[in-house]
Amino acid sequence: MCFDLDSQPPIPPIAGGSLDSGGVVLTADDGSRLNAFRARAAQPTGAGMIVLPDVRGLFAFYEDLALRFAEHGVDAVAIDYFARTAGTAPRPPDFEFMPHVNQTTFAGLSADIRAAAAYLRSPEGGAARNLFTVGFCFGGRLSFLAATLGLDLAGVIGFYGPTVGPARNDMPAPVDVAAQCGCPVLGLFGGADPGITPDAIEAFDSALGRAGIDHRLVTYDGAPHSFFDRKAEDYAEASAAAWGEVLAFVRRFTAAG
Repeated sequence: MCFDLDSQPPIPPIAGGSLDSGGVVLTADDGSRLNAFRARAAQPTGAGMIVLPDVRGLFAFYEDLALRFAEHGVDAVAIDYFARTAGTAPRPPDFEFMPHVNQTTFAGLSADIRAAAAYLRSPEGGAARNLFTVGFCFGGRLSFLAATLGLDLAGVIGFYGPTVGPARNDMPAPVDVAAQCGCPVLGLFGGADPGITPDAIEAFDSALGRAGIDHRLVTYDGAPHSFFDRKAEDYAEASAAAWGEVLAFVRRFTAAG
């Protein structure tokens, strides 16, 4: 698990940076409907961001993060994972998410990402020209894998996404499909995260390098898993540095597009 339900992104709000926001229900190409939260930029840059949550799906942390992206000129949509098994009705804070996590499939999650991409590229979503994904833990792994979906992404970003080994569902290991990546990759990791070892990060780095994929993998010494949290005051410096990496990555590959 990444964040407590009352956690917030460690990013100061920018007054007036977001034009419009709220819930929306998207339809995937397999006919499934999924909850999402959209945030439109008041001064769009042409960049769009698909936010991929941790195993609990869509909750306030990721809605707030979508708003922070919009305040920086990036139209954003954060998606949920569980409509196929839990429906689109509101869920209580004590929602038992793990039975639904275990029923997700890579095919279903990929369809959800495609729906989010289509939304951001539509006039309603902001007509983004340069599309990115960012994810956390479960969503971080999924974000790395989004680079393999043929969506013409400008880049993918993963916060402490596992790079090797089996997943809770049939998601492949990013290290095993690195050669299929079709865009640049940014990976952000905690040096004190026991679940993602230096060897695992090095293996991903090597696989991306062999495939000739433009990539940057950053490890923050002493930072734990889920360090990117306003409540984690001891890791505020790592959080600020990671947010700077994200914005620089988006600017670089928005300009390149």
